Amino acid sequence: PSAMRPHLDRTGFGWLEIDGQRYEHDILIRLGGAVKKRKKKLSKRIYGTSHTISLDEARHIFEDAASLLVIGSGQYGNVHLSPEAKAYLSRHRCEVRLLPTPEALSAWNEAPEGAIGLFHVTC
Repeated sequence: PSAMRPHLDRTGFGWLEIDGQRYEHDILIRLGGAVKKRKKKLSKRIYGTSHTISLDEARHIFEDAASLLVIGSGQYGNVHLSPEAKAYLSRHRCEVRLLPTPEALSAWNEAPEGAIGLFHVTC
């Protein structure tokens, strides 16, 4: 993994710690290692919840050179991809690892180059 890539330290209900800094909202990690706030409204306006990742949100998350998307699906694993989002990522040859957020931390920390991440911090 590149030195620029953020390390996910730990998580609990409603928070995630990255390189010692605490975030209290869902986050997106870009290919370059930038940590951004997740744009939940891209999914919420279609499904009324941010627990289903819409095609619009998948388009926003995906980056051209990304080969793996690690999704922390919440402390209890409530987040999932819509069929359209799944098909979109598959067409772009981006593997998806969808795991409850506590398990997704190590999947992220051990992921190869080319990984992007989306982490849901609540349910």
